[in-house]
Amino acid sequence: MPIVRTALTAGALTAALASPAHAHDGPGCGSGLTVPGAEKQVAACLDDLTTAGTTGSGHTVPADWAGLHAAGTRNPAGVPGIQLDGYFPDTSTTNANNGWNHDAQFVVRLPERWNGGLVVAGSPGTRRQYANDFTISDWALAKGYAYAATDKGNTGTEFYKDGRRPGDAVVEWNDRLTQLTRAARKVVAERYGRSPRRTYAAGISNGGYLVRWQLENHPELYDGGIDAEGTLWRAGGPNLFTYLPPILRAYPSYAATGDPSAHKALLKADLAPGSEFLWPFHDQIYWGLTQRIYREEFDPAYTGEEAAYNYAARPKKVHRAVARVALTGRIRKPLITLQGTYDSLLPIKTDSDFYAKLVRVGGKASYRYYRVEAANHVDGLYDSYPDRLRPLLPCMRSAFTALESWTQGGTPPPASATLSRPASGDIVNTCSLDS
Repeated sequence: MPIVRTALTAGALTAALASPAHAHDGPGCGSGLTVPGAEKQVAACLDDLTTAGTTGSGHTVPADWAGLHAAGTRNPAGVPGIQLDGYFPDTSTTNANNGWNHDAQFVVRLPERWNGGLVVAGSPGTRRQYANDFTISDWALAKGYAYAATDKGNTGTEFYKDGRRPGDAVVEWNDRLTQLTRAARKVVAERYGRSPRRTYAAGISNGGYLVRWQLENHPELYDGGIDAEGTLWRAGGPNLFTYLPPILRAYPSYAATGDPSAHKALLKADLAPGSEFLWPFHDQIYWGLTQRIYREEFDPAYTGEEAAYNYAARPKKVHRAVARVALTGRIRKPLITLQGTYDSLLPIKTDSDFYAKLVRVGGKASYRYYRVEAANHVDGLYDSYPDRLRPLLPCMRSAFTALESWTQGGTPPPASATLSRPASGDIVNTCSLDS
């Protein structure tokens, strides 16, 4: 769940939407399209809906997707079509994109050459609606899919201030993706004259959590999903609160002296052996902040040190708040999960390994799970450690192609497996699901 970096270029985007370069107004440019339920929307016809074009025309915010891909990632370009930006009614104002200072913002992209499908996504971490533009939107658009994404209804490191009771902000995340999916399916039908033949949910980190939740709770809206390192919430654990406090307690001693007992405690918290080189970054950027802001969301009454937090001992109302957003594993449409073995924010043993067990027990649809050796939570770190890491994104794209064949042609993907890190080749842009 990468935490959002601030300093978004809202002013530049507002100016671009008012008079964008490489955009066209007039007949056929989306002015007649309506996103059902939207309080505001702005339409533009663009020469290129991918980030190669929208970065220059002002129809994306690169800060939203910064750090989520390796520098050498090759992306398609040159996909003309219509972009709809807007927002649904909401009372919170954490999202400054487009100069609107309004949450529940969305983006819908409708390529001229449509393949009959739709891909929907929620943002990872606490980022905004353009966060998946480089990792998911570009690739889906080039394949001919319509694409829609939401900011989840609240953003930034104070997202927990949204809502009236503990858990409300995260409950809204799920509601907003459901809302957008229904609306996007209708606007697609309006644009192309028929409803999408296939609708897929795809997401990374908190976006992966959303995919899991949607396929458990609203399978009627989707034909399948791609869950990349989705966050696991369970009222009885495991969850962030069962492993982050032990990490926060042990790491200072390990960092200062290499204390073997502290190292043992960190491994007991399910950090992977061999991932030690990633721990300083996560200590500086993620662990403490993540613990605090999610604890504020589910347990705002707690006043002690975050490292001393004992989830098991907290009042039942805290556990009930987590239960409101908990996952069960009872998916009802095909799902492919991927996670890196070196994930040091959401350790794989206490996250996707556990979720895969839940699916095997209660799932009512087909499932595959690929453990990606030496991938971590944020692909941007690959550039700092190219000899030790591998990006997760190419495996996510291979999984999407496999999901298409699975749901459209009946060809099952390779069996669930741990995908070994290749000794050679272009691991930034290729990934085989055959272990």
